[in-house]
Amino acid sequence: MRAWYPLQTLLLGAAAIGLSACNSTRQSNTARTATEQLLIANSIDQSLDKVDFGPLAESQVFVEEKYLDCVDKGYLIASIRHRLLRHGAGIATKPEEADVILEVRAGAIGTDLSSSFLGVPEITLPGMLTLPEVKVVSKDAQKAAAKVGLVAYDAKTKRLLGEGGVSNSFADETNTFVFGMGPWQDGTLRQELDHSATYGAQRPIDHVPPLVTFARPTPRPDQPAVQLSGGEEETPKAPPAATKK
Repeated sequence: MRAWYPLQTLLLGAAAIGLSACNSTRQSNTARTATEQLLIANSIDQSLDKVDFGPLAESQVFVEEKYLDCVDKGYLIASIRHRLLRHGAGIATKPEEADVILEVRAGAIGTDLSSSFLGVPEITLPGMLTLPEVKVVSKDAQKAAAKVGLVAYDAKTKRLLGEGGVSNSFADETNTFVFGMGPWQDGTLRQELDHSATYGAQRPIDHVPPLVTFARPTPRPDQPAVQLSGGEEETPKAPPAATKK
């Protein structure tokens, strides 16, 4: 009769525990999983949280998307329009009707998936005996990245309004399993879902320091007075009268 060594007994015992635990397979009934879509939306939201749309208030803004090529393009454009409206700007349907042209571009919008585990890999012993892989602790991490660039310029003069800039953000979800049991979830996506369940889905405005900033467009004579942040009104100056010869 063949003797069992302590190491073999330990590995087989751990394998038996792992095999008796429950685990789930990542599946989707749609082309993309809900988690992937939520991660990308979360990373886009975080990027736009760092944009100060305040200086564009009271302006008619045309959102130019011809330079934008990315997944979930519709969500990104609609989110920008929503934030402009929340800050008091108007949405122009044509460039010639706008005071400001806001160009949008994306350097990267996508997801990565990584897996790691603490345990013992599959081992083949002499005598054609194979010990299965044992995952004591395993972790699946999916991360989304969004790099959104914005530039604003005067629709009439084509001059730059402020610096504009690029905003980068990451969103992630981590699932941890112990002997196949779990998952225990963590990450920015889980935090957002928990926040939405408690406080509602509306995100606050300007709750982080802005990375992308704009300048207020110069008022033209045919425009009404605009309300400044200090509570005072700024009335556009009329052009100088023609001098008689």
